Amino acid sequence: MKAITKYWFLEGFSLFQKLGMPSMMKLCDFLEMDHVDKGSIIEIGARDKKCIFFLKNGSVKIMDSENDIVKYVVKKGNIFGELSIYDKDNSSKEVALALEDVVICYIESDMMEGLMEEYKSLKNGLLKIYGLRIRKLEIRLQDLLYKDSKTRISEFIKAFIEEFGEIENDRVVAKNLLSHKDIANLTNTSRQTVNNVLSIMRKDKVIDYDSKFISYSKSDS
Repeated sequence: MKAITKYWFLEGFSLFQKLGMPSMMKLCDFLEMDHVDKGSIIEIGARDKKCIFFLKNGSVKIMDSENDIVKYVVKKGNIFGELSIYDKDNSSKEVALALEDVVICYIESDMMEGLMEEYKSLKNGLLKIYGLRIRKLEIRLQDLLYKDSKTRISEFIKAFIEEFGEIENDRVVAKNLLSHKDIANLTNTSRQTVNNVLSIMRKDKVIDYDSKFISYSKSDS
């Protein structure tokens, strides 16, 4: 694939904003690009060579490969698999499931490490992403300790719509990508509790959803 196509691919990633075009083109020489169908698995920790992935289009959910529990969700313009740089003993067992048709680029971790040493902005950017990931896990733990299940679910739903949605008239609308089981995993609750809370939120007109979309009114936020 032409390097200019890969350059277009990377333009939307904040991680590369401080790199000039010559440096970006050099980075593109190391990248592989792929299209992945909805429902397909993207191997992360089980690959022969560990890689970092850049998600250009679509969304994926990151799961524990041993029990299929969802750990977090990644939207376009973000990366995943970055733990491979810091996980030298290869203890991480993660896979990504495409929630819709996605476009990815990926680079071997060893190559990325070399580029990080050459371009400090890459190193700082990746450390920031890793730190934010840890911070989100800390917040989830705090929520588990101090908030009841209904609050955790309702706050997660609103945050998901805000992050993955777009404003349409007076509503924020997101694709309904997660199952009730996924939401239960991400909020440390049960699937039945998720079902009950979502039903109440829809009955109270806090949110609206069907099999394809989930939304809430900006005026109620």
